[in-house]
Amino acid sequence: MRLTASTELELPLVWEARVLGSALAHMLCRLGGRWLRPLPVLQLGAQGPQFAQVPSGGGERSSAPVWAVASVSAVSPGGAGGWYEALATSAPVRGAEELLLGAHDATGLPWWSTVVLTTVALRSAVTLPLAAYQHYILAKVENLQPEIKNIASHLNQEVAIRAHQLGWSKRVARLTYLKNMRRLVSELYVRDNCHPFKATVLVWIQIPMWIFMSVALRNLSTGAAHAEAGFSVQEQLATGGVLWFPDLTALDSTWILPVSVGVINLLIIEIFALQKIGMSRFQTYATYFVRAVSVLMIPVAATVPSSIVLYWLCSSFMGLSQNLLLRSPRFRQLCRIPVTKGDSDTPYKDLFAAFYAKFISRK
Repeated sequence: MRLTASTELELPLVWEARVLGSALAHMLCRLGGRWLRPLPVLQLGAQGPQFAQVPSGGGERSSAPVWAVASVSAVSPGGAGGWYEALATSAPVRGAEELLLGAHDATGLPWWSTVVLTTVALRSAVTLPLAAYQHYILAKVENLQPEIKNIASHLNQEVAIRAHQLGWSKRVARLTYLKNMRRLVSELYVRDNCHPFKATVLVWIQIPMWIFMSVALRNLSTGAAHAEAGFSVQEQLATGGVLWFPDLTALDSTWILPVSVGVINLLIIEIFALQKIGMSRFQTYATYFVRAVSVLMIPVAATVPSSIVLYWLCSSFMGLSQNLLLRSPRFRQLCRIPVTKGDSDTPYKDLFAAFYAKFISRK
């Protein structure tokens, strides 16, 4: 009787795909919510957002963007309430709003520059160190694979011998093998302080930060934030854009920003896929899922204010840059990331060669 370790032991390297799939699964769940509901009433022309006459209690009429009024009423205390309303008025979102306003006041830059600068600062100060730590953990886990395979082989033989001596059934032998294998692998992780779950810390920080910043920008763009000065910030954003998106509160009618977000996200996914040889079935399915979500982000990005899409574009670009930076042997050495068997001395050359072979020279 012999157990097959490869079918029973899930090698920890699939955590990279699990992290990526989990992150975008959370993103996809968010897209189905009430966040985007007020925005489809936007009707933009060449002259900018249309204004609606909203009757007041004193018989006077005030001008306000239709979609801003809808958004403000959606988060008003007298509204129906819900998870999005709670999120939009939560302390982390308010903190993100204060961060953006503080950066704008401190630098005196136009709002498009403030969004870019804040995104670069957050990604550099928060996610880059966490991404380096993730690679550090995954490298240590990868270096443990030969030892794990050796333990699995010996344990397989021991269990087979005991099962023959004691007359265990296949089910009992299999459960005994799995129980002991999990214990021994866990001891290895404790010994080297590299449990794969630690590699997910980037997800638990990056995804909430992405959501809080996005909702904060939406609040600022719709006038839902800072009731006493909400519309003044909104007016600043309406003239704080650049190039083909001068109004950051409006949609990007050219679709340049949304398409750019999708393209960069797909590049990140393809870089991940190109560096994997012989992916497992789970990794393959996760890669296709993430590709689909990246494409889905294009029409979604076309339905939100340009300020949010600009943030998404900058965040994705920083993610792509960090992904490439973490392939550099010098940078990995600087971050004390252990050298693994799969590391290359010429990662960028290898990446270009793999990209050329897959997408250009292919007939």
